[in-house]
Amino acid sequence: MAQQRDDEQEHSSSAISTTRRGLMQGAGLGAALSLMGALGGVGGLIGSAQAAESAFPSHKKWKIVFVNHVTTNPFFVPTQYGIQDACSLLNMDYQWTGSATSDAGEMVRAVNAAIAAKADAIAVPIVDPSAFDKPIQAALDAGIPVFAYNADAPRGKKNPRLAYIGQDLYLSGYQMGERIVSLIDSGLVGLFIATPGQLNIQPRMDGASDAIKKSGKKIEIQTVATGATVNEELSKIKAFYLGHQDLKGMFAVDAGSTQGVAQVMKESNLPAKGVHGGGFDLLPTTIQLIHEGFLDFTIDQQPYVQGFYTVMQAFVFLSSGGLVGPAEINTGLKFVTKENVEPYLTTSTRFEGKTDKQQIVPRSGPIKS
Repeated sequence: MAQQRDDEQEHSSSAISTTRRGLMQGAGLGAALSLMGALGGVGGLIGSAQAAESAFPSHKKWKIVFVNHVTTNPFFVPTQYGIQDACSLLNMDYQWTGSATSDAGEMVRAVNAAIAAKADAIAVPIVDPSAFDKPIQAALDAGIPVFAYNADAPRGKKNPRLAYIGQDLYLSGYQMGERIVSLIDSGLVGLFIATPGQLNIQPRMDGASDAIKKSGKKIEIQTVATGATVNEELSKIKAFYLGHQDLKGMFAVDAGSTQGVAQVMKESNLPAKGVHGGGFDLLPTTIQLIHEGFLDFTIDQQPYVQGFYTVMQAFVFLSSGGLVGPAEINTGLKFVTKENVEPYLTTSTRFEGKTDKQQIVPRSGPIKS
């Protein structure tokens, strides 16, 4: 697990800029490439010699403060690697801070501390519908750009952040709900959520519930709060299953709860009893148990680029004096099942948080959308 960053850190200029599925999607990143000389070369809009001379002008080593809601959660290991790689590429620095237990008050204090320390940019998951409105506005008033990543303000509510970099959370939950009703016709389904009400995962729960209800199938939903740590989550899921052994499915909307569902599915061999399970994110145990057939699916939201793209957005904004960007970036949704899980098992990369090794990952065969 990447160590929590609380101080400014120097990152080696030799770090490799590597890309991931869909890298460089989003309008703001096209501008970043322009600044970096990507339009150069024979036949380009600018001379190749000019492009080769300097990717972009020298600049202050800007610092972006990433405030997080679960700073030690393994989900955000690849996010931190994405931050590191982008900072090395762009000669920036970062701080990783916030709360380990989804405490919005602690996060707000971290945002205020970043403002007081005159950070050059701030990134924060908006996990509470109103707690971040005033501190984000205070940062903007102080000339500090603020970006939301991983979680955004509720639909229909305006938060002053400049852009959101992350998954469309309600849509991802709705699509999970559609997958659930394709697997189950009737009976009890447990839906597990680490921290109800928090905007990084509650929209998924809402979307899943809406899709199940809209299907008209006789599926009974019971929602279960599991807690902010992996051990808590596993304990709550075990307890729920032991009290509801007639259930037909167990599904989760966060990484730790999904791993817990997978573990309980294996321990009690639930697929053999006709029980289905699934959830979100790519923790190693989740991936392995999909491969072994104990979990039907998980949904990849690409945490690496939630860090990488956020740094890129900040860089473009700062280097252009605010003239370019910011842009909303949807980091995507991909169902990972037994049929397509193999590459996740056979490679060990920073992009999935399995290793800190810098590398270019070779790819072969056709590209599947």
